[in-house]
Amino acid sequence: MDSEERQVLSIESQISELKEFAAPPSLKLRKGTAKKNLKSSFLLMNIKEVLQELKKHKNPHNVAGMARFGINPDNTLGISIPFLRTYAKRIGKNHTLAQELWNSGIHEARILAALIDDVDLVTQKQMDAWVSDFDSWDVCDQVCMNLFDKTSWAYEKAMKWSRNKQEFIKRAGFTLMAVLAFHDKSADDKKFDQFFPVIEREATDERNYVKKAVNWALRQIGKRNKSCMKRAIVCANKLMNIDNKNAHWIASDALREFAKKSSL
Repeated sequence: MDSEERQVLSIESQISELKEFAAPPSLKLRKGTAKKNLKSSFLLMNIKEVLQELKKHKNPHNVAGMARFGINPDNTLGISIPFLRTYAKRIGKNHTLAQELWNSGIHEARILAALIDDVDLVTQKQMDAWVSDFDSWDVCDQVCMNLFDKTSWAYEKAMKWSRNKQEFIKRAGFTLMAVLAFHDKSADDKKFDQFFPVIEREATDERNYVKKAVNWALRQIGKRNKSCMKRAIVCANKLMNIDNKNAHWIASDALREFAKKSSL
């Protein structure tokens, strides 16, 4: 399991009350109700109703716990990802509502927005606007893995954002590299070769959320298959030759994981 994945799981396991959330009775499907009727009813939901539902489940105790894991507590309700995923399934895809949720500025509403948005309606302008609003690593990662990586511009944005000076925009670039390596199973492995020089270029960035994302991208590309791992190891060894502690950490952590995977 990746360190980023462990970190996400750790957040949800250590904040005990997160697992106690369940879909409220108003969201549960009545026996015999047609799925199409359920979908239609939720499409009629407006932003006010959704925000009211989210605020019913706010939990300051959870917010404090999330803050200990580096999640921005501002405008945060303390709602678990499992709850948001369940709620998103009941709402269905709704591009207009997703825009309104994002514009609310509420932490969980923005994660929910990525879960319900229609990828076919997402534009490059929207992607650039949303990434500029990122103010927490978890929102960055959830939006990238649930929405942005499915767009036609995912590879292009990964390259573009990796050059950005803003911490969470740069993180988004490397997060996209990581999730594309995992999700885009049909992609030609050579498509990921363009990311290795970028990883080498940005490996000296001292900011924690950038450093971890660069490491995540390198590890995830390497774990696609044996061919990718060979190239990722070459990249990691180049990082070891850079006179920089951050580059060394990124490389050594990746090499340890590659060695562990190879021994299985």
